[in-house]
Amino acid sequence: MFQSLIADVSQCAVCRAWPARPLCDGCVSCFAQPGPRCTRCALPVPPGIVRCGRCLVDPPPLDACHVAVPYDYPWSALITQFKFHGQAGWAQAFATLMRSAPWIEPALEESDIALPVPLSRERLAERGFNQALELAKRLAPQRTDASLLLRIRHTPAQSALDLKSRVANVKGAFALDPLRPDAVRGKKVVLIDDVMTSGASIHAAARVLRDAGAAKVAAVVFARTGEPGQE
Repeated sequence: MFQSLIADVSQCAVCRAWPARPLCDGCVSCFAQPGPRCTRCALPVPPGIVRCGRCLVDPPPLDACHVAVPYDYPWSALITQFKFHGQAGWAQAFATLMRSAPWIEPALEESDIALPVPLSRERLAERGFNQALELAKRLAPQRTDASLLLRIRHTPAQSALDLKSRVANVKGAFALDPLRPDAVRGKKVVLIDDVMTSGASIHAAARVLRDAGAAKVAAVVFARTGEPGQE
């Protein structure tokens, strides 16, 4: 059974202020301020820059990528509670922050299909739920398809691998439901996940969608590390 956030929580999980929602307005204002990011990979960029040099030289398979917060204090600890300690209730607070971030709401609204990045059966059994699906159900409940994008190969955790190994680790790990090979053809698809580090997993999933004829592939993610390969 999952632990969940109690609806009438009266103490902020970050500053412990009373009374407050799970995240008080002060902490959201302090730690979730939007900043300039590359529109293709969501890495921080200087003000006025739309696309980072890496994406200009080697564009990723995403048309757009948007994140809500950086993967640092206090978000990294809260994501750990959400992801590894069965606290699925955090999905609502995280989804609210995502919807408040610039460009995430428009990316969701213009999509035809929302696909949570899937877990392997082994990882799903280990965690008890797919955190990306919990976010997707709250971000785009009418557009979410939880069974179209499949994880067909279990892979070691990405966290201990360098960038080159991460890319190799997830190669061939995703596929579309073989009974619906044309489900994304000509459609605008948004991928949803909780954390983006190197981008290897989301890029591998995006390539599958590209190969299946998707007209546009975007990603919305709760938290993003500063540089590929960092945790």
